[in-house]
Amino acid sequence: MFLHIKNVLTAEEIALFRQKLWAPDTPWVDGARSAGGQAVHQKNNLQLSQGSELSGQLQGLVKAALARNALFFSAALPRRIYNPLFNHYADGANYYGDHVDSAVMHSRADNAWMRSDLSCTLFLTPPDEYEGGELVATEAWGEKRIKMPAGDMVMYPGSTVHQVLPVTRGHRISSFFWVESMVRGLEQRQLLFDMDMALLRLRQSVGETHPSVITLSGTYHNLLRMWSDV
Repeated sequence: MFLHIKNVLTAEEIALFRQKLWAPDTPWVDGARSAGGQAVHQKNNLQLSQGSELSGQLQGLVKAALARNALFFSAALPRRIYNPLFNHYADGANYYGDHVDSAVMHSRADNAWMRSDLSCTLFLTPPDEYEGGELVATEAWGEKRIKMPAGDMVMYPGSTVHQVLPVTRGHRISSFFWVESMVRGLEQRQLLFDMDMALLRLRQSVGETHPSVITLSGTYHNLLRMWSDV
C-alpha cells in the first residue's frame, strides 16, 4: 500500500513549521547519529535534535494533525506512532541512499519497542523550492518517485527499499515517522481499508441505517476483531 494523504497540515500549520524549522538557530545535527548499522553508511543529511524543546513542540503538532485525519486512521489502524522526527537536505548534507528501515525501533519518549509496519513522510517544503530530493521506493515492478506538496504525506510498507535522491538546489525539510498497526498483516490491512472506503461510499449513497450498511459494518468490525493485535 502506497497512499498519498493530502492536506494533513493546514496552511497555518505549514507556516508555523516554516517559521520554526527555517530559523537560523534551529538545532540541526548530523542525521547519521540516529542511523542503524546498514543506513549509517548511506545517510548524509541533517536531523532536528530529538532532545530539543522545538522537537517536542513540533512532534505534538504532527500527532495532533494525524489524530484528526480519518484517512490515515483507516489505512494505518495505528496502535503506536513512533515520535515524528524531522530531516533537512541541502548543500553537502543532501541525500540518503538505498536502505530498509529497522523492523523494530526503540522510542525514547516512552522507552517502548515497536514494529515499523508503516513508514511515513510528511512533506514540509513546496516542491518548487528545491530540485532533486525525490523519495524513491523500489518495488518488484519498478520504482516510485515521490515529491508532494507541503502538508501532504505518503505512507508505505516499512519493508520497502527506499532512498532520498540528492537535493541539488534549495532545501528539503520533512517530518518522518513509523507506525505500528493494530493489524500486523499487510494483506489484512489492505482488505480492511478497501472495505472501509467502500462502506464510506455506500453510506453516502444509501444512508447509515440501510441494512446493507449495518451488515457490512458488522463484517468489517468482526474482521478487525479477528485480525487485530491489541
